Amino acid sequence: MNQNKKVKQARKLLLSEYQAILCTHSVDVDGYPFGSVVPYCLNKDGEPIMLISSIAQHTKNILSDHKVSLIATEGGADDLQTVGRITYIGNAQKLNDDDIDSMERYYSYFPQSRDFHKTHDFDFYRLEPVRIRYIGGFGKIYWVEKDEFLLANPFSFEEEKRMVEHMNADHLEAIKHYCETYEISHTTDDIPVMVGIDSEGFNLRVGARIHRIDFNDVVTTAGDIRKVLVEMAKT
Repeated sequence: MNQNKKVKQARKLLLSEYQAILCTHSVDVDGYPFGSVVPYCLNKDGEPIMLISSIAQHTKNILSDHKVSLIATEGGADDLQTVGRITYIGNAQKLNDDDIDSMERYYSYFPQSRDFHKTHDFDFYRLEPVRIRYIGGFGKIYWVEKDEFLLANPFSFEEEKRMVEHMNADHLEAIKHYCETYEISHTTDDIPVMVGIDSEGFNLRVGARIHRIDFNDVVTTAGDIRKVLVEMAKT
């Protein structure tokens, strides 16, 4: 398998999941790792972002030592050792208050969290990569360097927002068709909503669950996105 394909598979896994195990250095049990569950999505630079409480144990650990790892595993498997998983090793950095694009993108994925950082003293963090370990199953084990792994979203937040809002407002039937094609269950009470789009695919939210649908090829312009979505709706 060539390196580009390995990198794409690793990034695909991180894009496909939306919750992971955050591992930090414990301040209460010195020298031991501490694991906790966090939701995440990727920012415009391809880095995971998360919203965590200032009183949470993992936040206290990060303030003492910002070196962390995020472990995401391919869902729906009977045997976790047979499916893909990724360990994203990096540095947790608090977001600046003016990084509105990253915050708004996170809110699209997790709308219930919009007021957390205001009413419950939550803060946004991004995970700056150091190195990535990808396991695609038995014998498929690779290190991926950060410069290979990161792929910035070619669309500005405003461009992405316009495309997403247009699909949700005018093309709900197409979105439902995507769900049927990729066996994503939904009901009249849990209508599928597009929440994000990038050069490699898009994400839908049904209730609180996030689903990923990948493009066959990398797409870099809004016009090409439209063509791909139209073609997918006809399939």
